[in-house]
Amino acid sequence: MLILQNNMPLFKKTILTSIIITTTAFIGVGQIAASEIQKIIDKEVQLKRTPSMVIGTIDASGNRQIVSAGSISDKKEVKPDGQSMYEIGSINKVFTSLLLADMVLKKQVNLEDPISKYLPATVTVPVVKDKPITLLHLATHSVGWPRMPDNYDPQNPDNPFADYTIEQLYDYISRAQFDYAPGTWFRYSNVGYGLLGHILAQVAGKPYETLVKERICTPLGLTNTTLVPTPEQKARLAGGHSEYGAPVQSWDLPAIAGTGGLRSNVNDLLNFAAANLGHLKTELYPAMQLAHIPRIRKGDAGMEVTLGWTLEKAKDGDEYLWKDGTTGGYRAIVLLNRTKKTGVVILSNSLNPINDIAYHILYPAVPVKPYKYTWALHDVILETAKKNVDKAIEEYRTMKSSRSPGLVFDESQLNYVASDLRQAKKMGAAIKILELNTQEYPNSSTAFEALAEAYKRNGRKKEAIENYEKAVQLDPKNEHAAYILQKLKGASK
Repeated sequence: MLILQNNMPLFKKTILTSIIITTTAFIGVGQIAASEIQKIIDKEVQLKRTPSMVIGTIDASGNRQIVSAGSISDKKEVKPDGQSMYEIGSINKVFTSLLLADMVLKKQVNLEDPISKYLPATVTVPVVKDKPITLLHLATHSVGWPRMPDNYDPQNPDNPFADYTIEQLYDYISRAQFDYAPGTWFRYSNVGYGLLGHILAQVAGKPYETLVKERICTPLGLTNTTLVPTPEQKARLAGGHSEYGAPVQSWDLPAIAGTGGLRSNVNDLLNFAAANLGHLKTELYPAMQLAHIPRIRKGDAGMEVTLGWTLEKAKDGDEYLWKDGTTGGYRAIVLLNRTKKTGVVILSNSLNPINDIAYHILYPAVPVKPYKYTWALHDVILETAKKNVDKAIEEYRTMKSSRSPGLVFDESQLNYVASDLRQAKKMGAAIKILELNTQEYPNSSTAFEALAEAYKRNGRKKEAIENYEKAVQLDPKNEHAAYILQKLKGASK
């Protein structure tokens, strides 16, 4: 998906978990009417799934409709429309894979080219079981790299990759270790797509954003798909929100732009969808067809990975392509029925899931799961903690012991409270909440990592090291915690 799983802002739980969508309910039925879509999203905005949502559909004749609900602004009522801008997260990847396919057809690169061909000699690219990592492996998530690199340590935890550099990416590639050959199986990797975008830009001799605009946006008429929005586009950018509705900062990914840095709108993405379906005839269609070819199986869910897309077959034989995306405060999805030539695009400025709505639109038998707000505990504890954190902790324990109805007790509730306190410059209170979280969830590696990071940022190196050690002890595969731990220990010598 976007992009950035395991790159959560400080104290927050992992927010980019893979979305698993099964095919068991896929049946060959028509998409629902715009009036029904409007009822659905009006209800979901009212239920606080998202502050705003805009949906575009394409029917079998290529006709389009756009419906929307909510407001893109927290300060005044501004209903979204086809021009409203959103972060699109990992939908960015199918732009990168289309660049790759186009460059393959133009004989500028080959899918089987080893990536070492395009990297400096100082970068040690691993070769496992005599198989080099290729551009195809990057494009199909079959290198073996994890979702995110281990060596990010942002100055601003609310924009975690704004200061991540190409040098850091090269460092990660040189250190990455795995024990099976590339191409063996699927493992979703933002690292891989960040590197792929960088390599294609190097081959073309121009910045990634320029490459996307020249090779994709211009032929398809995409006038609002960009890494760096203009002031006018910023005015149309929906503000991102957390799962519980708090405003969050936008994400920037300059070094790994190919994995999820683009902003766009429904008008542009409908053009992109229409071109992939063959309704919009462009010079890129052969490259799109190349990008749609299945390459490797995706887990056990009967899905396959193409260049960037996920391909599924329904029981009636229809083929579906989809790509979704997530950043710190946004969700997006493009879902296409290749057989019936229909599609849907959804953009939302909330971290809450939207894929169920997309599937329901094309396949009404797949139900919408009405959103239920589950953050009352966070809200109560945060309000008290801003004034008196010790009282908030007492309040938490009282509510838990009395099993207060309507409250959800899980690790993320306290993590988000701590994050909000940190943003309010109440680090001492945030640390106390994180200490409580490790007491409540003593087997959670992420709880101890969040506490360790808070200690680190508060200058308490000894406590930071102790808690990073605990995080790694609980989960030896927590590579980020292990990296920061070694960095801290090295600085202590």
